[in-house]
Amino acid sequence: MTSVQTQNGEQSKPSRSKLADLVRQYVLAMRHAKLNGLKLIDRWKTNQVHALNPPETSAVGDGGKRTISSLLSIPNDSVSLPEAVDHLLLYDLPTTDLLEPQIDPFLKPVDCVDDLADVHRRLEICSASEKSSMYMEKYSLLRGLGDPKLLRRCLQAARQNAGDVHSKVVLSAWLRHERREDELSGISSMNCIGRILECPKAALINGYDQNSVLDRCLCYTTDDLDKGEVEISLNTEKPFMNEGKIITFYIENEEIYCDREKMARLSTPLKTMLYGEFAESKRKKIDFSGVGISKMGMRAVEIFSRTSRLDPSVSPNLVLELLSFSNRFCCEELKTACDNYLASIVSNKDEALILIDYGLEEAASLLVASCLLVLLRELPGTLYCPKAQEIFCELETGNRLSMAGHSSFLLYYFLSQVAIEENITWDITLMLTKCMKECAREKWQRKLAFHQLGCVFLERNEYNDAELCFIAAAELGHAYSVAGIARTKHKRKQRFSAYKLIDSLISENKAVVGWMYQERSLYNVDFKRILDLKTASDLDPTLPFPYQFRAVTFLEENQIESAISELNKIIGFKVSPINLELRAWCYIALKDYKSAIRDIRALLMLDPDYVMLNGNIKGCNFIDRLSQHVQSWGLGECWMQLYDRWSAVDDIGSLAVIHQMLENCNANGKSFLWFRQSLLLLRLNCQKAAMRSLRLAQNHAASDHERLVHEGWILYDMGNRDEALSKAELSISIQRSFEAFFLKAYVLADAVLDQEGSSLVIGLLEEALRCPSDGLRKGQALNNLGSIYVDCGKLDLAGECYSKALEIKHTRAHQGLARVYHLKHERKVAYEEMTKLIDKAENNASAYEKRSEYCERELASSDLSMATLLDPLRTYPYRYRAAVLMDEQREMEAVEELTKAIAFKPDMQMLYLRAAFYESMGELSLSIRDCEAALCLDPTHKDTVDMYNRMRIQSQS
Repeated sequence: MTSVQTQNGEQSKPSRSKLADLVRQYVLAMRHAKLNGLKLIDRWKTNQVHALNPPETSAVGDGGKRTISSLLSIPNDSVSLPEAVDHLLLYDLPTTDLLEPQIDPFLKPVDCVDDLADVHRRLEICSASEKSSMYMEKYSLLRGLGDPKLLRRCLQAARQNAGDVHSKVVLSAWLRHERREDELSGISSMNCIGRILECPKAALINGYDQNSVLDRCLCYTTDDLDKGEVEISLNTEKPFMNEGKIITFYIENEEIYCDREKMARLSTPLKTMLYGEFAESKRKKIDFSGVGISKMGMRAVEIFSRTSRLDPSVSPNLVLELLSFSNRFCCEELKTACDNYLASIVSNKDEALILIDYGLEEAASLLVASCLLVLLRELPGTLYCPKAQEIFCELETGNRLSMAGHSSFLLYYFLSQVAIEENITWDITLMLTKCMKECAREKWQRKLAFHQLGCVFLERNEYNDAELCFIAAAELGHAYSVAGIARTKHKRKQRFSAYKLIDSLISENKAVVGWMYQERSLYNVDFKRILDLKTASDLDPTLPFPYQFRAVTFLEENQIESAISELNKIIGFKVSPINLELRAWCYIALKDYKSAIRDIRALLMLDPDYVMLNGNIKGCNFIDRLSQHVQSWGLGECWMQLYDRWSAVDDIGSLAVIHQMLENCNANGKSFLWFRQSLLLLRLNCQKAAMRSLRLAQNHAASDHERLVHEGWILYDMGNRDEALSKAELSISIQRSFEAFFLKAYVLADAVLDQEGSSLVIGLLEEALRCPSDGLRKGQALNNLGSIYVDCGKLDLAGECYSKALEIKHTRAHQGLARVYHLKHERKVAYEEMTKLIDKAENNASAYEKRSEYCERELASSDLSMATLLDPLRTYPYRYRAAVLMDEQREMEAVEELTKAIAFKPDMQMLYLRAAFYESMGELSLSIRDCEAALCLDPTHKDTVDMYNRMRIQSQS
């Protein structure tokens, strides 16, 4: 919700007397109305002007002096919960007039397939020096898909193909930031995980080797060859040399003896001074007191002239002196040695902030790179440091960075993205995004920079500047920026202009997408708005705003159960804090405080810092107030509740129970619970929140063997399979535990298993089951063991495993048991087994999908339609329906079935299938395009590669 502004741009505020009048009117109305007959919207609607993020919102007028926070901390005998909630419902809750979707600060192409295919084509033909930038363009296109693994692969490919130090520094830091190691306790920012791609030392080496970047890093096993190889001392004795070649430099009344010839070799200026037409060439003694170097510094120069290396015992301050000397006399070899030495000693943020000034002053590129590496690897904390803000944001420092070769679009793309994640309205975010715009050179870079800057201005309520940026992005071909232009017009009360703009966009584009109709709905009225939102959901069922709008509409009509039902649709496949908060308020309106607490606890698992009521009250504070009116559970009861919800595949309910357990358990038990929380979050496809939970589990591990298991899961999720396996084995060597054996088995099972590999995994899972653990985890192990037995053809053993899992209420084992029956040709029993899962599971979209495999086509179509209704992101139903249509020779309908899903979820399997359809229809160009788009998502998919090569040969013949 946004603020309403006056003509001079300031936020208008209601008077206290007006607020008091509103509250008095509301209280009188409550006295004369029955709760069941009172429309909820009557509690929400006020004439209040909503501030964007007001620090405190008054809940009563001049007399009461109450705030929202105070209402939730009032003793029970002072005000009842319903009274406090009724007061809260007067403020900052959404209405259909105030609800609006955010303009996303990333590129959002109208036809993603064309753009992905184009990127793949250009990647195939571009030079080696262009590949890294191309992968970053691909990254910018894929951000809208929200798949962190796809994005990470893009960053890895960009780092793999980066040849210059600056790009390596930024990309290695970016990869580290994606793992959020800053949230791990006891981990240095310069810690190396063992891969060259993210190794801080490897990032400072210029050039690249495609054959080595994917190898393990050797920084822990190699010694610094520069240390201790040559014994040198800064003595004051005259070195052994030909008397005729000696030149003496006087500094502070001391003599430093040097070899004239070797000193002359350091640089052309020194050679000219010592052998040219200058007076010094005739002298044997030269006064260097005014040159700006100390006597110790000059001795170090003399040693370097003889050995071509710095003294190992030299101090950093002395090296800084030598760096300045090398610049003054153009001693490139000496400067490189100083630059390398100083770059190697930067180890923390404080050192980096000091040394970067010297590096910029002396144009020491590697030193600047090393300092940047440390600062970037400590993001986001670095952005809160005033000195770092000066380095990255001030014009003068930016020019010096540019002169040192370390100001780039890539750098500011990374910095601005981190800043947006922290606070999009922050001044630092604005400055970094402006720098990003200044560094943009390629067309896609300028599109992204202008659009992102427009989003920042829009969130800051600077609508004129936002409109100019969105216009610039739109003129470069970014259609989504037109939505930004329309939004700025709407904010300035130009609703009809906004409507015409989006209406023209829809009319002019053959390929329309859901967000266009969603945006037009904001400027439409009454029934037409509802129609636009329905069309938006039909085109893109993953857009959350239409569900939210319809839910709030139901609330305004006092149809609270219908509002909850509408929110359940989106929460069923796309969980988010805002949807859970809206549903919690619906339950509060029904006085179902138990369900409200469940949703608030679950949203705090997704975002622990979430603030409800448009930034007015912390979720944890609200729970404290509601909990006083709901029966509390002890630890034993919590375990029983968790068991029941886990068995019912109620992931939201399970999260809520774990949240309550975390509040009450001691420190030693929290690691175990955070680990369980991560499993639930992964099932809900909330990967960022899941990884945060795993990091918390690692930070609070009570023992080394437990910490190693959590480290292993984090490494596995990031694609570091071998490292994860090593952590599991190390944990087992310390103490045999269920989780360590389970991790090792899981990692090994991820590969294609032969008979020997399957036997090893079976043995590991059997070892895990012998170790102490609870029924929830043992049920998972039995389920996995059954799956391995099925793959090995041992159906009876698999059936036993699934049956044992079901005995301890691992409900998902019904699916495995159904598979066993199916393989035994007992299809009807398999169908019945899946029906049991559907009946028991709270989240059962996957069960409907799986049951479709065990019934006739008509029933299968019905099950798959239900799966799509419950979770439109599941791709198998679209592929099945398309294949059926193709079998019936309804080619265009088959293609259309895939096309409507690809429009909101570009998926490699669906693109491959559509390419095959186009091939059979003789549409070679369209088949090639889909192959290229699919390979952009997964370049290793063999069937797509084969089809692509075949199509290209046919097209050229």
